[in-house]
Amino acid sequence: MTDLLGTVQAALQAARKRQDKDRTLLLGTVLSAVRNHEIALDRPLTDADVVTVLQRSVKQRRESVAQFSAAGRSDLVDREQAQITMIEEFLPPPAAPEEIRAAVREAIAAGAGQLGGIMAAVVPRLAGRADGKEINRIAREELRAG
Repeated sequence: MTDLLGTVQAALQAARKRQDKDRTLLLGTVLSAVRNHEIALDRPLTDADVVTVLQRSVKQRRESVAQFSAAGRSDLVDREQAQITMIEEFLPPPAAPEEIRAAVREAIAAGAGQLGGIMAAVVPRLAGRADGKEINRIAREELRAG
């Protein structure tokens, strides 16, 4: 079992003891998604795998927020936002734009002269901490500037 998975499981047990129904339901759902991912991969999960599942859960809830906002359902927006906040407790802190820019510049200095090469070098390094869209945007800026 990974450290992150153990942390999420411990949080679920603590939520059960406090009888926090919303948190218990959310963490149970997240752990179910983690188990399904483990079955799909057919191997023990790493912390990076668990982070991937957590990020996917956040992304799904952000999409729901957009849909609920468009429909004028502020009650559901608030619930989804609260769930996003709970899930983000378990994610590593996001990389600052300066850190992403430095990683992109290092990849360019190491010989990656095209977008694909830069992305291949930077995305694994910042996995779980930076959005691919943000890395792509900064890489394009650096390529134009260089």
